[in-house]
Amino acid sequence: MNFREWDRRRVAGAIFGVWILSGVFLVSTDQQAVVTRFGKVVEPRVMPGIHLSLPWPLDQVRRLKVQQTQRLVVGGEVADGALGRTQPVLSQFLTGDQNILHIRTVVQYSVAVPADYLFQTEDVARVTGAVVESELARRIAASSVDAVLTTEKIAIQDAVRGAAQKVLNDYRSGVLIASVNIESAAPPPEAADAFRDVASARADLARIVSEAQGYENDVIPKARGEAQQMLEAASGYKQKKINEALGDAARFNQVAAEYARASDVNGRRLYAETMEQVLPKIRKLIVDNNGNLDLTIIRKGEPAK
Repeated sequence: MNFREWDRRRVAGAIFGVWILSGVFLVSTDQQAVVTRFGKVVEPRVMPGIHLSLPWPLDQVRRLKVQQTQRLVVGGEVADGALGRTQPVLSQFLTGDQNILHIRTVVQYSVAVPADYLFQTEDVARVTGAVVESELARRIAASSVDAVLTTEKIAIQDAVRGAAQKVLNDYRSGVLIASVNIESAAPPPEAADAFRDVASARADLARIVSEAQGYENDVIPKARGEAQQMLEAASGYKQKKINEALGDAARFNQVAAEYARASDVNGRRLYAETMEQVLPKIRKLIVDNNGNLDLTIIRKGEPAK
C-alpha cells in the first residue's frame, strides 16, 4: 500500500466519520424535533437534549420552537393596524339583529403536535385564521350588537377559542390556541353617530334606574320603620287600654261586692263621695228646709242654678 492510497483511505474514513456524526443532533430547551426517514415520520416528537439518528440524508431532523407564541390577526393585517388603516371587507361581521360591525381579532397560538404542524397542513397560519374567522362569524351572528359591544364580549372570545381549537384538532393541524382577543369592535363610520346616541341613551337609562333604585332603597326602609313604629305604638296603646279596663272592672267588682254587703250605708257613702267630687266644680244655690233662698250669695251677673 503506497502513501497516496493510504491518504485516500484516511480521507474516506474521515468523511465516513463525519457522515456518521451527522446523525448526532441537539434539541435546545425551547424546541422539539421531528425525525423523518425517506420522508416518513419515524420520531414525531423529540424532546430537548442530545439525540442520535441515521446520518443525512437517510434521516432528516426538523426543529420547531414549540414554546414560541405566534400571532395572527383576523379582520386586517398587523401592519394595517399599526398604520391606522382598515380593511372593511375583511373586518365586517353581521350580528344576529342584522347590524354590521367592524371587528379586529388577535389570535395567539403555538405548536402543540410538531409532526402534524409540519406535515398535515400546508399553511398553518392561514388555516388557523380561517377557522377562527369562521367560528367568530358564527358566534357574532348568534348575538345582538349590544351583546357583542358590551356584556358578551368575553364569552364570545372563550366560545370562539374552544370551538376553533376543536376544529383544528379535527384537522390535525398541530396547533394550540392560547387566546382569542377581540381587539376592537365598532360600527361602520356611517352609523357611528347613531350608535353613540343609542349608547348615550342607554347610559341615561342606567343612571335613571340607578337613581330610582337608590330612592327606593332610601324610602322603603323608612316607611317600614315608621309602619313598625306605628304597629308597636298601637300594640302598646291596646295593651294599656286592656289593662285599664281590667283594672276598672276589678275595682267595680270589688265595689259591687262591698256594696252588696251593706247597700244602705254604702249607698249613702257613695252618694256623699260623689257629691264631694261634683259640687266644688259647679256654681250652686243652697235652699234650706223651709224653701228660703239666700239671694245675697249670688254673684252679680251670674245666673242662679
